[in-house]
Amino acid sequence: MKESEKLPRLLDPEQQSPSDAAQEAWRVFGIMSEFVEATERLKMIRPAISIFGSARVASEHPYYRLAEEIARKLSDAGFSVISGGGPGIMEAANKGAFYGRSPSVGLNIELPHEQAANPYQDISQSFHHFFARKYMFVRFASAYVVMPGGFGTLDEFFETLTLAQTNKTPHIPIILVGTSFWGGLVDWFRDRLTEEAMINAEDLHLIQVIDEPDKVVEAIFSHYESRGFTPLPAERELMLNL
Repeated sequence: MKESEKLPRLLDPEQQSPSDAAQEAWRVFGIMSEFVEATERLKMIRPAISIFGSARVASEHPYYRLAEEIARKLSDAGFSVISGGGPGIMEAANKGAFYGRSPSVGLNIELPHEQAANPYQDISQSFHHFFARKYMFVRFASAYVVMPGGFGTLDEFFETLTLAQTNKTPHIPIILVGTSFWGGLVDWFRDRLTEEAMINAEDLHLIQVIDEPDKVVEAIFSHYESRGFTPLPAERELMLNL
């Protein structure tokens, strides 16, 4: 068989029905509208902290109470708190901020079988597309606080970590809360990824592991004490090209 015969045949645009083309066009407009609407609604919430964590944690769980305490302290310190808007740790983060001094923001995602919006949101924004929602977590955050969680939390953590490592976003605090939960993962980063040169040793400095709520707040203020929370011109340019 000739090499040219092995190549996949490209779809002829003329084979696409008008209804398919129209549906794709409307989908693009829907994505654009999510970005525009969310940006307009959230542009005044800075400085803000994005908190990630499991949706499966019950309200009596220590992780829930810890997230609520951290969010309350951040809110009282003047930070808006952004969570995923759902149950579990997302609810705890919104609840802590809701009863604090600063806005509680929920970025809700439409899912087939789960995620009802929690009631502790001063600003509630819904998304159909995961990537639009994830962009907003990054776009408005002055720091990320990562509580214990599953695949969704890991996805959000690794995305923010990758964006910082590749200098696609400013280097802002990425704080993992809970040494007992995250310690094994961080050790694996050091013992496997660094040792096998999959990452640079300096990349580990992008992460902090902190257990105490007060120290979470202190770490964020320490990062900004010499420059303020307003994005620098170069940082604004980075975010515009994210």
